[in-house]
Amino acid sequence: LHLCDRRQRQMCIRDSMNWNSTEFIWLDWLVLAVGVIAIVWAVYRAIKKDHERMKGADSQDYLFGKGEPWYIIGAAIFAANIGSEHLVGLAGTGAKDGVGMAHWEMQGWMILILGWLFVPFYQLLNNKMGKIITMPDFLKFRYTQRTGSWLSIITLIAYVLTKVSVTAFTGGIFFEYLLGLPFWWGALGLIFITAVFTVFGGMKGVMTLSAIQTPILIIGSFLVLFLGLSMLGDGSISEGWSQMMAACNAAHNGFGTTHMFHTDPADPMYPQFPGYVVFLGASIIGFWYWCTDQHIVQRVLGQTKGEDNRKVMARARRGTIAAGYFKLLPVFMFLIPGMVAFALSQKTGSNIVMDITNTHDTDGAFAMMVKNILPAGVKGIVTIGFICALVASLAAFFNSCATLFTEDFYKPMKKGMSESHYVMVGRIATVVVVLLGLAWMPIMMNMGNLYSYLQDIQSLIAPAMVAVFTLGIFSKRITPKAGEWGLIGGFLIGMVRLLTNVITDSGKAVMDGAFWEYTSWFWQTNWLIFEVWLLVFIVILMYVVSMFTAKPTSEQIAAITFTGDYKKAIRESWNMWDVIATLGVVVLCALFYAYFW
Repeated sequence: LHLCDRRQRQMCIRDSMNWNSTEFIWLDWLVLAVGVIAIVWAVYRAIKKDHERMKGADSQDYLFGKGEPWYIIGAAIFAANIGSEHLVGLAGTGAKDGVGMAHWEMQGWMILILGWLFVPFYQLLNNKMGKIITMPDFLKFRYTQRTGSWLSIITLIAYVLTKVSVTAFTGGIFFEYLLGLPFWWGALGLIFITAVFTVFGGMKGVMTLSAIQTPILIIGSFLVLFLGLSMLGDGSISEGWSQMMAACNAAHNGFGTTHMFHTDPADPMYPQFPGYVVFLGASIIGFWYWCTDQHIVQRVLGQTKGEDNRKVMARARRGTIAAGYFKLLPVFMFLIPGMVAFALSQKTGSNIVMDITNTHDTDGAFAMMVKNILPAGVKGIVTIGFICALVASLAAFFNSCATLFTEDFYKPMKKGMSESHYVMVGRIATVVVVLLGLAWMPIMMNMGNLYSYLQDIQSLIAPAMVAVFTLGIFSKRITPKAGEWGLIGGFLIGMVRLLTNVITDSGKAVMDGAFWEYTSWFWQTNWLIFEVWLLVFIVILMYVVSMFTAKPTSEQIAAITFTGDYKKAIRESWNMWDVIATLGVVVLCALFYAYFW
């Protein structure tokens, strides 16, 4: 204040006591500091109690967690999915393209498949193998050792390319817009804090942080939504909704951004999301992510230690049902607030300035909403939830990478070591993943639109995963070599397509020469259509290879065959309320599609 003259001092004092200030004031910083200290203490206490209960380090408890209640499982699945790509990317795409990306978020129904279909298979394998399995474990058992090793390699590559670097990058953008921090301070600070948290917290720390941040994140995001609608409607939320729909309906040359399917070739969004194939393409990615990705499945695998099968499956399934309901929320928490931000940018006096042709502007949509909509003090509380979400999501990625490296690479090579030794190796693997993620960030930042980049990568990885896991479980005819060919071949084709995307600017560049002319079908095909055809090709390839290679052994077939006793345990693990709760998720998803069709 000593740098201000008398009038400036008065203005500074007035601003510091303005509860409706659009800047962070002393109260927000105080709330933020106290909240972070309280959360660190709560996580420390939870980990300490867990260590006392464990009476010594156990690598599987560190990596998987142990016997959490169903609501904690659901919150952990939800929190593992929510990252800064939602705070930045999903809100940004809402501002730019409306509900076009909602297909990837309205997937509560897909998580039900994990609980009802895949949990019993994974539990059966846990019993037969005598340990908690990783996804590579399943492929090694059902196919070949090489198949499982390749899955570990593919997953670790995918985490570095699409998880660690993307989360840190978008976290840097979020902190830049909300707190005014330089981009690299926010990105590097997020990675450093998360790395320390993961190394010392393990899965128990992730679970505890998830339980703390989930209610804060949900309440805070809905405050942003409702207060934003209220500002847009001059005090009326319903009028604000009408204003938002009107503004978004007029966007994109009058074609609008309030519908899920874009069937008119003249629609500016048609080249990116052509017709109804968008639902199929999103479902392929969703099936891979929710049912076979170590990052998500790890939340239920850890619930399978030393208990009756029925209790384990019931708790894990109910956790996925809870996660299904949670998964209905991100569209309203992030995407629609992005649409509100776009509408507010056209309203005089909103303090939100946005050019939807500028990706940097739209990426800052949610942070601008928090900064300009929430009152003082509440900004600090909501920011605590967002920081926890970023750390929990990134920590979950780090933890999954440590799990894959320790369980699938290190333990087979170094058998008989102490549990504390394996825990330490997992921590070292976490540090390595952090460094790789940092090394990739500058390259990723020069590869165009972040959210498109993220979805393109996933669309090229998902088909091979979906084909190998689905056929491995549901078909006894698929041979071990077929799984190996399908996974490796599908991944390599996807990486070639990624290379052409980089060279040709995702098919938009004009490429001269006979090679590019004759291969235009490969690099110019819409990414969703390419994804569908890649899945079809891999399935056909696996069946063809199965015709000429050795059949699976009786042990491999037994791994996917349920005995009468196990079928009975599955039936006794659910009741009428589980079915009703499941149908509730499906109905709510259907209603959303009906409204925004």
